[in-house]
Amino acid sequence: MHKARATLCISSTKKEILEEVAKKYEKNIHVLPCNLSNPEEVNQLINKASELMKGFDGLICNAGITQDSLLLRMTDEAWQKVIDINLTSTFKLNREACKKFIKNNWGRIINISSIVGLTGNAGQANYAASKAGIIAMSKSIAKEVASRNVTVNCIAPGFIDTKMTEVLNEGQKEKILDNIPMKRMGTGKEIAAGVLFLASDEAKYITGHVLNINGGLFM
Repeated sequence: MHKARATLCISSTKKEILEEVAKKYEKNIHVLPCNLSNPEEVNQLINKASELMKGFDGLICNAGITQDSLLLRMTDEAWQKVIDINLTSTFKLNREACKKFIKNNWGRIINISSIVGLTGNAGQANYAASKAGIIAMSKSIAKEVASRNVTVNCIAPGFIDTKMTEVLNEGQKEKILDNIPMKRMGTGKEIAAGVLFLASDEAKYITGHVLNINGGLFM
């Protein structure tokens, strides 16, 4: 997005990580820490971002945590925390952004779901529910705001080489790669390319869509 000359406001819980990222790009990037488990901070994030950038026309929601366990061992707390951060915060950010986009008669929203939101996965009932919810929610919002030139789409990544997959041991990785027709994990840059397309003017007639970026793992 930065290479496409977009002005960005990036948000995460840890300010030091945000500042490290911002240093790489030097300009046209703002840092705005936010704890997505704090409802008040989430509710204020969009307005703060708008003030920093003097308005904005795109929202990318890519928060995602896991607290995996089999159903009979999953606690209410583990269920609720994943739902709150992955799904509820996305809902709130979409709602607040749409208030501005509808007023401006233009906007782009890209919500990051997951292949698990389409297929389910043993030991991830909470994560799968949150990511499936993002897809259904995005389709519903897309129908509500389409007439105001606001598009709402999802990206459903497969297994991507990130910190979330670094915890897998070699045996687990080999098993995963055996099921991926392209025989490799995806990269963050490939997800970013999908985001850039959906945010672009070339995608102005695409809304309510789920873009699968998974190397053929799920078709």
